[in-house]
Amino acid sequence: MSLATAQPYGRHPAGAHHGLTRHEVLRDALLDTVDLLQRRRADLVDETFIDNYVALGWLEWHGGQLRVSALGSTICQQMAERLAPLDS
Repeated sequence: MSLATAQPYGRHPAGAHHGLTRHEVLRDALLDTVDLLQRRRADLVDETFIDNYVALGWLEWHGGQLRVSALGSTICQQMAERLAPLDS
């Protein structure tokens, strides 16, 4: 997904996430969110997602900047491994 087409629901565009729990939607969008943070484009991340990620401990505030926590890094690694066969 390119930066220009980033959706607030990550790999599940708005309206296409039927049957998924909020937790699953957040987990599926985490890689895209982290990508946006690394590109210093947190402004493109839905504020409610940020609040949820911080509440879950997947992201944390550090010196006024949002960054991925150790738990968030672990989840990103798991998601990347899960998606790896799809990228082949």
